[in-house]
Amino acid sequence: MIRTILVANRGEIARRVFRTCRELGIATVAVHSDADAEAGVPFIEEADAAVRLPGSAPADTYLRGDLVVAAALAAGADAVHPGYGFLSENAEFARAVQDAGLVWIGPPPEAIDAMASKTAAKKLLAAAGGGAGSGSGGGVPLLEPLDPARVREADLPVLVKAAAGGGGRGMRVVRQLTALEGELRAARAEAASAFGDGEVFVEPYIERGRHVEVQVLADAHGAVWALGTRDCSLQRRHQKVIEEAPAPGLGDEVLRTLERAAVVAARAVGYVGAGTVEFLVPSSGRPFFLEMNTRLQVEHPVTECVHGVDLVAHQIAIAEGAPLPAEGPPAARGHAVEARLYAEDPRRDWRPQAGRLWRLDVPGDVRVDSGVRDGTGITVHYDPLLAKVIAWAPTREGAVRKLSHALETATVHGPVTNRDLLVRSLRHPDFRGARMDTGFYDRHLAELLAPDDEGAPLALMAAALAEAVRDAPRRPRVAARVGGWRNVPPAPASRRYVDETGTEHEARYVWGRAGVSLDPDAHPGVRAVSVRPDCVVLESGGVRRRYPVALYGNRVFAGRHAFTAQPRLAEPEAAAAPGSLLAPMPGTVVRLAEGVEEGAEVAAGQPLLWLEAMKMEHRVVAPSGGRVAALHVAAGQQVEVGALLAVVAP
Repeated sequence: MIRTILVANRGEIARRVFRTCRELGIATVAVHSDADAEAGVPFIEEADAAVRLPGSAPADTYLRGDLVVAAALAAGADAVHPGYGFLSENAEFARAVQDAGLVWIGPPPEAIDAMASKTAAKKLLAAAGGGAGSGSGGGVPLLEPLDPARVREADLPVLVKAAAGGGGRGMRVVRQLTALEGELRAARAEAASAFGDGEVFVEPYIERGRHVEVQVLADAHGAVWALGTRDCSLQRRHQKVIEEAPAPGLGDEVLRTLERAAVVAARAVGYVGAGTVEFLVPSSGRPFFLEMNTRLQVEHPVTECVHGVDLVAHQIAIAEGAPLPAEGPPAARGHAVEARLYAEDPRRDWRPQAGRLWRLDVPGDVRVDSGVRDGTGITVHYDPLLAKVIAWAPTREGAVRKLSHALETATVHGPVTNRDLLVRSLRHPDFRGARMDTGFYDRHLAELLAPDDEGAPLALMAAALAEAVRDAPRRPRVAARVGGWRNVPPAPASRRYVDETGTEHEARYVWGRAGVSLDPDAHPGVRAVSVRPDCVVLESGGVRRRYPVALYGNRVFAGRHAFTAQPRLAEPEAAAAPGSLLAPMPGTVVRLAEGVEEGAEVAAGQPLLWLEAMKMEHRVVAPSGGRVAALHVAAGQQVEVGALLAVVAP
């Protein structure tokens, strides 16, 4: 019987595992980096014991299997749960846990090894009965890989993909034959940097395919469950954003093929525990195997909501040797949808955001799995996921409506997030009609990020009025005596703000005997009904709306809108040489592009180097054609936001 579990992870998944452990009466141990302790991440306090892993970078902390095993032994744990990411699919770590006499809450190391390489996994499954033509005979349907040297125009588009790892790293869609060799080099370099394995392969790229996966559970006694499907087609940079269960709009034959293939894959590697088999389903409806994730998935809550199970509890029971219930997997009930709320800016190439999360509150009858709390610092070292918000309802339409409303009315005070994008995605006609695929954001991103021309201006006025009242002791006098008593109202005052699209706006207001009000010349048809420092009620077109207002430094939040207050007097800009490339965020220079050195000739838009922050890589490109006049960084170097990286002289 397991008494104490160390979770070899952090944030949201650590808290998720701790929650089940508390319900089962199992003690918990956390491991944590210095960055998480300094940021006030709550999982550390929620564990019964915690062990420090000195350092901040993942390579020095959560990826150090030797330190994690030593921490488990020091804290008296008798089992290790890996969560997802980090060491969760590292077979050597699983062996180290077992060699230390600890229970590994995961699949056998041999199964992890078998599925670690996508190319090796496809060969194994082909031997188990899969193949390019399979799909109806009980095997695992596979896409045939292509020889990169023999790819022709007729084969395009193709997908270059890393054999190891996941999360979209080392993955490139190639639509022009002349770009293939360069993308192969870039994918190899990214894969080697991210996973320590530069192997890549090429396969046909299926346009408008759906990403559908099957949750499997297997015990050590030969039972394997296929616990329904999930659709994870809405992705950015090949990383999932919105997931749901069950996958909508699939016929019975396709569902049978998917579940049968998932069971075959699990049995082929002697799988034990919770895992996920992922497929690509083109418009033809014939699915193809992508990979098997030998761990718990980020999106597992939608399966739990629909099937009424606790997958973590099943993982623990299986690790203790218990068989799966004889009655088989519970039937699906209703529909569940999950949205990942990230600290990132979709308008700026999904750039991750760091800073303080002052407040996060999601109302309504929804499940919120989060690794943060009010006041937590969002650092550059880890994934920018703030929370997963999950809604269940008897119907898909009901779940989508419930989730979009919860996100729209949520209080999110902190860095820029993808909240508005999530709401608009859930309400898009193609998503509501279950007409989505992995190219959804390629087609619709521009319209989904269009400025809010209706709600934002009123929120801006509310922010200005609330700030004016907050600064009331410094407001101008309303009356003056000039040769006798008479009213001399002051000129309208103004405040300037920049919204999250980078556009500057101005709100104008005046003071009178009754207090502050909007300047009717600048804002006709809008009336301030009530103004307090924390709440403003405005009336426009006969409709009253309430705007809660919060101020943190120069960041102002009014309703669901966020603004950055601008100084009353413009500050002089720091001088920078023409062509200077500044770091858009703090991070690590993971590599320089081939041939990039001082004196090298470059073209406009050519990638020069890649910065890694929050588990994502970001290209820094030449702003114009010219010569690299200066190069101030090298691979492996840490940089702060605004640091001078390079200078490209025209």
